[in-house]
Amino acid sequence: MAKIKKGDLVVVIAGKDKGKQGRVLEVLQDSDRLVVEGVQRVTKHTKVGQSQRGTRTGGIETVEAPIHVSNVMVVDPETKKGTRVGYRTEEVERDGRTRTTRVRVAKRSGKDI
Repeated sequence: MAKIKKGDLVVVIAGKDKGKQGRVLEVLQDSDRLVVEGVQRVTKHTKVGQSQRGTRTGGIETVEAPIHVSNVMVVDPETKKGTRVGYRTEEVERDGRTRTTRVRVAKRSGKDI
């Protein structure tokens, strides 16, 4: 699940929005779902109320619903197509000590994500 993170550009590979691209707005880790910008838009009926200034709120609005993580792929920065995500370990020298960090890598082109 940690292969896709908030802010990643993803492409939908299954469902009614197949082929659409968008940024990940939110990751719902407990249900393995993502909220993607412009994807899985549903109409939501909100109750009419009043804000502090006295303006009316509510009515019918379209919002993004969560989509399952298996239905999206990360977009490769080089080819602009969907790709799987791999990891590469790097030795980083900081404060006189060497530490290993994991870097996400696109399997299609080998570029860093």
